[in-house]
Amino acid sequence: MNLKIKNALVSVSDKENIISLLKIFKKYKIKIISSGGTYKFIKKLGYNCTELSKYTGFKEMLDGRVKTLHPKIHAGILHDRQNKSHKKQMSDKKFPSIDLIVVNFYPFQKVVMKSRSSKNIIENIDIGGPTMVRAAAKNFKNVTIVTNKNDYKPLIGELEKNKGKTSINFRRYMSSKAFGLTAYYDSMIANWFNTKLKIQFPERKTIFGRKLTNLRYGENPHQKSSIYINDYDDKNLGFKQLHGKELSYNNFNDLFAGLEVLQSLKSKAATVVIKHANPCGISVNKKPLDSFKNAFECDPVSAFGGVIACNYKINKSIASEINKNFLEVIISKGFDKEALKILKRKKNLRIIDISKFRYKNHISVKSFDGSFLIQDKNNKMVKRKELKCVTKLKPNRQELAQIEFTFNICKYVKSNAIVLSNNFSTIGIGGGQPSRVDSCKIAIQKARKFQPRKISNAIAASDAFFPFSDGLDLLIKAGVKIIIQPGGSIRDKEIISYANKAKIKMLFTGVRNFYH
Repeated sequence: MNLKIKNALVSVSDKENIISLLKIFKKYKIKIISSGGTYKFIKKLGYNCTELSKYTGFKEMLDGRVKTLHPKIHAGILHDRQNKSHKKQMSDKKFPSIDLIVVNFYPFQKVVMKSRSSKNIIENIDIGGPTMVRAAAKNFKNVTIVTNKNDYKPLIGELEKNKGKTSINFRRYMSSKAFGLTAYYDSMIANWFNTKLKIQFPERKTIFGRKLTNLRYGENPHQKSSIYINDYDDKNLGFKQLHGKELSYNNFNDLFAGLEVLQSLKSKAATVVIKHANPCGISVNKKPLDSFKNAFECDPVSAFGGVIACNYKINKSIASEINKNFLEVIISKGFDKEALKILKRKKNLRIIDISKFRYKNHISVKSFDGSFLIQDKNNKMVKRKELKCVTKLKPNRQELAQIEFTFNICKYVKSNAIVLSNNFSTIGIGGGQPSRVDSCKIAIQKARKFQPRKISNAIAASDAFFPFSDGLDLLIKAGVKIIIQPGGSIRDKEIISYANKAKIKMLFTGVRNFYH
């Protein structure tokens, strides 16, 4: 059923593109009702418009908190045009129908980003706008609701196609978008209150998000995928793509994994190599080029087709080194002009500038079939003073710094996880195995294959305790001289005794770092 648009109520904070609507309203003789800044804006452009207070016969009050909250407005929106009783009541009150609502809300999220004043933020919680939107969306059989300036063009197309009318399919679709907006808006507000009150796990949890774009496909070609942002600054992710193909689901997944590790490596030049969302090389060094080389050389086979994440600016020499290999994505805090020239020789290489990226430490969410698990991020970084040496042999100060590094990066490897390092660079990584022994075998195998000269006197980190000495035995025989682990096994005494007999150093953290 097509609906003739006779009366439209327009109330918008964002007035961009509104003139395109005014032109089509004039063409089809659609009367406009408006208030405040929107009314003044429309009148200034030279279009006829009825001020809301004159329309209702009721002046706005309470500093604008009560404007559109009036029976003439909401009856005009909510009445069922096919209901005889509704029609009679509207006739008795001499209330006209309102056929079109064009509304966007007070800029709550912008105010949250710019203001620290709770009073100012609360004043920018829109009440009248969402109320009208919900009313119009509920009554989509009789009312058209538009809440996004990007939908002005489709609305204009609909009015032109149907000579001043809208179709039921269009109204239903706009209704679904409207309810999506109110849910998003209320979720933002609820999350702001929860953050303000330090309520981490509220009784009811909503996760708000605005779609950035559809992705080519999901984890596999037969899966559909999109990316959303659930942040008050929902315009972008904080990084800029400078070159290459559009990012895929897997690219984003690897990119996020790289940024997660990178944000924890704040000192010196850090490089992280990611493959299938798992680190396969991590290094920190005073020299960025050495950092890149050490990280990549940890496991160059796994690094093939991977993602490189750096916390430094890439120069010509690093770019030349990068281009010797096939990689999917390069993430860095800026690129020299010469470096960009070199990297852009590879047509499909995705080059991402993260100079403006800021880690916000949001919660971790895993979902399954309508349920979801929430936890805070594992931000625990073990410090040297928290380490407990449980063997007769003790590490020196230089070793302690490397031990700390090794254990803290181990938590980013899928469990069960074993990381071997030497001089602040990984030399072997074993992860994602049901058996810790198997993770030990993989880490040793990788180190022997790619870093055989560095495995002697290496440091080994485990994300959880060793339940038996078998994994320990493998590491010691491979050349590992220092082992760091959480401890906490009923066999800790046996494990410590084994380490003392082997004349290695062992430290306990008391912190488990499972990552499934």
